[in-house]
Amino acid sequence: MIKFIKNFRKNEDGAVTVDWVVLTAAVVALAGAAYTSIQSGASDLTSSTGSFIEGKAPSGS
Repeated sequence: MIKFIKNFRKNEDGAVTVDWVVLTAAVVALAGAAYTSIQSGASDLTSSTGSFIEGKAPSGS
């Protein structure tokens, strides 16, 4: 059992996988933050454009 624990402690096979999981989670979190920011900005812009167009009278012939 002691030999198994010593070998387990020395084994580094999963270290790269852990690094990639953390890196992928960070990228996904940043993408989510960017999406939220873009979505709220687009909603505000759409609302402002609608208000601007409502105030204009159509220019007919």
